[in-house]
Order: sequence, then structure tokens, then C-alpha cells
Amino acid sequence: MSYPSDIKIIKVPCTGKVDVIHILKAMENGADGVYVVGCMEGECHYLKGNLRAKKRVLRVKELLQEVGVSGERVEMFNLSASQAPRFVQFAQEMTERITRLGPSPIRTGSGRETNGADKPEAEKK
Repeated sequence: MSYPSDIKIIKVPCTGKVDVIHILKAMENGADGVYVVGCMEGECHYLKGNLRAKKRVLRVKELLQEVGVSGERVEMFNLSASQAPRFVQFAQEMTERITRLGPSPIRTGSGRETNGADKPEAEKK
């Protein structure tokens, strides 16, 4: 199975090792989006690593929104090791999402999102 070629995989022993600073640093270094793929909730080999990662991803979404960058650029997905087709599906979903959002204003230095992705639904109309 193949996934989009612009996806860069960084393996960690557990998603619980992924910290807020790692995600923000990836974006600062040019990533237009970041997604974390961990074990199914309740099935973490390290007990609660994926739950910690989920909270951290949510925190990054909040931080991005606060500085005018769409929180949609960051996501957490859960799957088991036997679900390769779902991994590909997640990769395609994030690639489509990031393509829709366009280049990250963090990378381009353009400031806030310009396509309205960071605005509440009422303001988009």
C-alpha cells in the first residue's frame, strides 16, 4: 500500500513521547501540518501514552488557533498495527486537508490564515 509521497514518517516508541514542542517545532521547520497516529484508545502498550498524546494534540490545536493558524493542521488518529489501509486513509485525508488549507502561514511567514479556516462558522458566511 502506498500513501502520499509528501508524508514524512517519524517513528517513536509511543505517541506518549510526542510533546507539544515536537509538533510546534515540526511546523516551525516547514511542515504545513502534523498528524500523530497511535494505538487504539485503551490498548496502549505503555498504558496511557496515546491518551497523553491526544491531550497534547488538542493543546497544539488551541495554541495554533490563538495565533491565527487553523487547528485543522494538526490531528490525532488511532488504529491498530493491522490496519494499514486505515493508515493510508488517514494520510490521504490529511494531505487533502492540508492542500485545502494551503501552505502554513508559519512556514511562509504570512501571519494568520487567509482562507478563513480559523474563523468561526458564522464569520465564514
